[in-house]
Amino acid sequence: MVLLVDAITALQEFLDTGGQVLLVIGAVTFAMWLLILERFMYFFGKYRSYKKQIVAGWQGRSERNSWNAEQIRQSMISKAGIELNNNLPFINVMVALCPLLGLLGTVTGMIEVFNVMAITGSGSARSMAAGVSKATIPTMAGMVAALSGVFASTYLQRKAKREVELLEDKLLLDH
Repeated sequence: MVLLVDAITALQEFLDTGGQVLLVIGAVTFAMWLLILERFMYFFGKYRSYKKQIVAGWQGRSERNSWNAEQIRQSMISKAGIELNNNLPFINVMVALCPLLGLLGTVTGMIEVFNVMAITGSGSARSMAAGVSKATIPTMAGMVAALSGVFASTYLQRKAKREVELLEDKLLLDH
């Protein structure tokens, strides 16, 4: 029971010292990486069978040289592109949101510093240091989260574009 009370007290102190913004950054980062992992699993799992199905459907067509065939080919490629780019806009929004949340933490921390300066003058170095800590830690957390997401997002976007190009090359028209 004492351990539970200590944990609740520690959590309350964390939230009182600007932890709300860190929790939001953590939640956004967690959701972002869930979507990133889902995309990796799709690219290296389900998409391979989906691509084989599309190619087999195209190769199974008896007629592949008319205007209608070209439109069907473009439709197949477009559907595959939509599947490949699924969730990438959400990932990009979360990547952009992380540094903004970090800046929100910076603002709230600096407000605390200004409040300490207004109440005590410029005398309480410990209180000002706590405010500066509240200002810098969320900023760093937001930037680290965004940087990790930028690399993964860029890779996934390039991979999706490349897979669409490879699919276009597989679905040849008969001339």
